[in-house]
Amino acid sequence: MADIEGAYDDLFTAVPNALSDLLDAGDVGGSVAVFVDGEPVVDVWGGFADADRTVPWQRDTIVNVYSVTKTMTALCALILIDRGELDPDAPVARYWPEFAAAGKDKVLVRHVLSHTAGLPELDGPLIAADLYDWPSVTARLAAQALRWEPGTAAGYHSLTQGFLVGEVVRRITGRGVGAFLADEVTGPLSADFHIGLAAEHDHRVALTVPPPSRDEDYTASAPGGGPAPKAGQGLRVRDGNSVAWRRAEIPAASGFGNARSVALVQSVMACGGTLRGVSLLSASGCERAWQEQFAGEDRSLGMPVRWGLGYGLFGTTYGWGGWGGSLVMIEPESRMTVAYVTNQMREPEDDTRGLDMLMAAYDGLQGLRA
Repeated sequence: MADIEGAYDDLFTAVPNALSDLLDAGDVGGSVAVFVDGEPVVDVWGGFADADRTVPWQRDTIVNVYSVTKTMTALCALILIDRGELDPDAPVARYWPEFAAAGKDKVLVRHVLSHTAGLPELDGPLIAADLYDWPSVTARLAAQALRWEPGTAAGYHSLTQGFLVGEVVRRITGRGVGAFLADEVTGPLSADFHIGLAAEHDHRVALTVPPPSRDEDYTASAPGGGPAPKAGQGLRVRDGNSVAWRRAEIPAASGFGNARSVALVQSVMACGGTLRGVSLLSASGCERAWQEQFAGEDRSLGMPVRWGLGYGLFGTTYGWGGWGGSLVMIEPESRMTVAYVTNQMREPEDDTRGLDMLMAAYDGLQGLRA
């Protein structure tokens, strides 16, 4: 069996065993964390941080978690809503007047958070370098027309959601999502998660490894087997592995952390808004996240989804996953948060690793409740 480092409660042995099985099956590296009542019952890691398998995955290794980043951006918005600084029923244009152009005056903040705003992608050609220019991207979005009437349909806003929410956060606070998250959330919690990664952390980054038989030109596609990206619209592995991507603030996809930091931050939501003496939002503010905004076929993902306010809803849990396999899930009833991050991509249609980790965590939870 592959060696697993870290610590875990004996009731949760299934979780490190599941990680070991993945590494034995060929995965390069990863980490898993399970928090209950805001405290870790699993914090383990294993494998390697590089494709050549020469650098062991360490306790402080971090990785690009791609769309798991959306849960961090959503948390920032929920905090502002809870403080009364952001109204989910207000038009986005109240905070960002230019956004009202091209008939977008009826787009509400809750539409943006629930992928029902009608701006699932930027019009025209898009390369990764375009995403590094915040003023340019937000100006494009402000000028763009809607694909559908807001609130009437959902279509996963894979990259655009982060800029839309992020610009609203910036207009209200004067800070980008990365700075707001650091000042208000990860700093107070001492959580090792970053949107806009400083150079001092580069040596800790585990670069993403494409799926077997693929190279760094492998391109993102919809996790539900939806349509492939248009020509000139795809995000490649080599883009996500670039220094420019790490430095950029892309609040839907450029977050870097490990399972411990992801689980720690999102445990705020599992614990009613207060964690380790840090109060970020109220219990009712947390509940907003899992109030259903849409249920049905998602136009972008090509599969049925339920969207809450910034999070995907899955039975009694809510959270989201990222390109390549990383995942975070929150179970409010049991105050449990499960996070899995990896540098090893698999083809989306064949990837159940995050779900497997969640099921393994439930095994431990049942023992804890017994």
